[in-house]
Amino acid sequence: MKPISAESSSSVRTAFIFPGQGSQYVGMGKDWYENSDRVKRMYHRANEILGFDISKVCFEGPEEDLRQTAVTQPAIFLHSAVAFTSLEKKEFNAAAGHSLGEYSALFAAGALDFEHTLMLVGLRGRLMQNAGDARPGTMSAVVGLEANVLEEVCRESSGEGVVQPANYNSPGQTVISGDVDAVHRAMELARTRGAKIVKELVVSGAFHSPLMEAAREELKKAIDSAPIHDARVPVYANVTAKPVSSAEEIKDALVRQLTNPVRWQETVSNMSEGGINRFVEIGPGKVLQGLVKRTVQAGEIEGIDKVNDGSTLLK
Repeated sequence: MKPISAESSSSVRTAFIFPGQGSQYVGMGKDWYENSDRVKRMYHRANEILGFDISKVCFEGPEEDLRQTAVTQPAIFLHSAVAFTSLEKKEFNAAAGHSLGEYSALFAAGALDFEHTLMLVGLRGRLMQNAGDARPGTMSAVVGLEANVLEEVCRESSGEGVVQPANYNSPGQTVISGDVDAVHRAMELARTRGAKIVKELVVSGAFHSPLMEAAREELKKAIDSAPIHDARVPVYANVTAKPVSSAEEIKDALVRQLTNPVRWQETVSNMSEGGINRFVEIGPGKVLQGLVKRTVQAGEIEGIDKVNDGSTLLK
């Protein structure tokens, strides 16, 4: 593995960004595991902490098991963590993660150690899955509507129940979340307002909406007692799209994140305006790279998913 380059010029400012739920795939992390004893130890420790063989589900599936929120979230964090840890040099100026990925970003920034991050992520996944079982909801991706138009659509649909934007992903791409009837009504209205794509997502709950309140209350107890430290580099919080560094700010942002929208488009724009011109996605898939491309004119956009990505990109 070649190291990530020291900033070749003072004008290059790098953000490490970390994916969230939906980026998982069967086979994820297997090449890292097969090429590193340190990574093997990380997976074995994860199996102990989580109480099940997450390495087997990641490497072999089945896909329906990997899609379970209680499995997906620690699986994605683990993949991001082993890729980040495998870098020989970790020089970056800021970090951010999409939903679950915010925990990976905090791990990379030194605010949380590996074991406590995994414990929190494992708990978060279980609580969110349980909340979805207790109060079923759904989510839908909407492409081709301005955010303010979709917000009005959600307000007009609120007579059917809770519905609100959950992820502001990139210009013209937003995910809504809430009660099933309310989301379905908003989907109908979005089509009449000219949305190009309206697609219901296969999810186990209405994430980033008030339907996650029961999960938020329990997660807050764990976050409040977790050994969270000040971050070594600014971490842009989903809930505000602004950088946080202090332990108290971090705890507050993580708790609020569960029932509030992920402001990813604004996060990327704010990082760019703050001087970030190199974005490196660390973890499974390429979702965030695509969102960055649609949001800002960045100098470099790269990804580290597999071992070979590390050797070719981190020069």
